[in-house]
Amino acid sequence: MDDNVGGGGHVPVMLDRVLELLGPALEVPEPVVVDANLGLGGHSQALLAAHPALRLIGIDRDPFAIEHSTRRLSPYAERITLVHASSGDLTEVLARAGHTTVDGVLFDLGVSSPQLDEAERGFAYSYDAPLDMRMDTSQELTAERVVNTYSAAELTRILRDYGEERFAGRVAGLIVKERAKEPIASTKRLADIVRDAIPAATRRTGGNPAKRTFQALRIEVNAELSALEAALPAALDALVLGGRVVVLSYHSLEDRLAKQALTARTRDTSPPGLPVPLPAHQPRFRLLTRGAELPSDEELARNPRAASARLRAAERIRVDD
Repeated sequence: MDDNVGGGGHVPVMLDRVLELLGPALEVPEPVVVDANLGLGGHSQALLAAHPALRLIGIDRDPFAIEHSTRRLSPYAERITLVHASSGDLTEVLARAGHTTVDGVLFDLGVSSPQLDEAERGFAYSYDAPLDMRMDTSQELTAERVVNTYSAAELTRILRDYGEERFAGRVAGLIVKERAKEPIASTKRLADIVRDAIPAATRRTGGNPAKRTFQALRIEVNAELSALEAALPAALDALVLGGRVVVLSYHSLEDRLAKQALTARTRDTSPPGLPVPLPAHQPRFRLLTRGAELPSDEELARNPRAASARLRAAERIRVDD
């Protein structure tokens, strides 16, 4: 969700491609789009400007995102509904908004620029700040609580599964050892502990050694993958015939979930060997992208944070009888 607070500077990630992919689904009277990760509203603003009849439902867990986007999208106030919620609550959000179906859904996953750039949010290892990492600042679970209360086994699992950290056991073990001396309350202390746990030879390559641990803790604190696991199928179920979904992910775990969800809906599930495919087992969707698309070199020059972006998209081609 990379976009500057003021709305200037970097454009939202892969904006032109997002508009191109969603556009054909929005050529209907009064189309409805869900921006499931509203962020600073850059994609939403462009969609609303490009489609004068569009109604947009924006969802975000971060109160700052809702507040900022309410201001940014104020010229379109009559056509927007912004909801403070998790994308995992997409079905309930649509029901409350009075929509059983929609024409498009956008997922722009990951962390927004303000979350990274505001030290007090505790997302970044480049600042010394309280260990927080909550996207929804009203929730109780913080990174500090995870680091100081989870068992070594639980920490190892999180670091391995969510951070893809090769040395998850070593990092977890040192965290447990160090917190016994004094609770770990700052991003700098945690980053130092992680660095000390990683073998020196490994520390010399691959960037900051704390990156994977911080990613893992952020995913755990915000239940990001479970939200996506709930939201993607709900979004696909809600799409009308010709409706489209676009997913922008920023690490391999998100991209893998997106690939699995889209691939499952684009396969013929007829039993093998049948002379004629069974209609009930025909694909409901078709892929609009070949694999995961990457940002262009031009975009990377404007916005280095887009480097990890991966885009996938699909269109509904059949509806259940």
